[in-house]
Amino acid sequence: MRVLIAEHDHARYAELLGVAAPELSILTSGDSAELARLAPQCEVWLGQPDLLASLLRQGHKPQWMQSTWAGITPLLAQGLPRDYRLTRAVGIFGQVMAEYMLTYMLGHEREVLSRLVSQVERRWDERPGRSLEGRKVLIVGTGDIGQRVAEFLVPFGVTLYGVASSAREQAPFVEVAGLADLPRLVGQVDYVLNLLPDTPATHDLYDAALFQRFRPTALFINAGRGVAVVDADLVEALKQGHLAGAVIDVCRQEPLPQRHPFWTAWGLLLTGHSSAPTSPAAMVRLFAENVRAYGAGQGLRGEVDFDRGY
Repeated sequence: MRVLIAEHDHARYAELLGVAAPELSILTSGDSAELARLAPQCEVWLGQPDLLASLLRQGHKPQWMQSTWAGITPLLAQGLPRDYRLTRAVGIFGQVMAEYMLTYMLGHEREVLSRLVSQVERRWDERPGRSLEGRKVLIVGTGDIGQRVAEFLVPFGVTLYGVASSAREQAPFVEVAGLADLPRLVGQVDYVLNLLPDTPATHDLYDAALFQRFRPTALFINAGRGVAVVDADLVEALKQGHLAGAVIDVCRQEPLPQRHPFWTAWGLLLTGHSSAPTSPAAMVRLFAENVRAYGAGQGLRGEVDFDRGY
């Protein structure tokens, strides 16, 4: 089986895959023209969706494509083919995303940023720290990553609520409601963690009306997709005190334009799409597992339903 690797770190992926699945014939390059020349020779492609989408636009197409990202938005662009098997990265981001969420949740409870200001001002800051114990946390998007984040939060003694495409029973959440219940739930919790994928149903979800329902002490963390948030509405909600703060990892346009209001918004921290980077080693383990399933004609982990968009 010939595999095309289209990745910025293609040499590392080729090295790891050569060890994990030596039976594969691996073709790769850092040159886009060379990738386009190699693509028709490979029935399987592995790589990042932006580079893979570029190959699709040139008229090439695999039998099966494995994305190295959890999100596959570039591959869903209008006009691109959808008559091939597509799998996205699953099962490899849970812990690193949970660590990201915990970093800023604990930072919020312990008021890390304001204590740094106190230090700069040489002012002794003896406010007692707060705890996550007893806090209510809403995870919006309870799929593969959201489920793992919830499991990591359990030992901290929080109460977990979830929002998914439809209501369901799902441990360790006390409730998982449908999207229609998001306005009700945001008013009941201390943390709103957005992990929703990019679908038409999730665009502009966090708007002025929704932010007005937040608790004024709540922290909003967006590590899902930038299109879920109406940027100007978030900036205004922070200014009006509808919520205590926001940590924004993903934006509608990346890198964020220099004149964007997020740079100077009160109570907003930008983290530059750093929440859950792909580990090449973990990604190659997942791909090797899927290669074996593909060869055996079995189901693949993370297979995308093009109609749903994930």
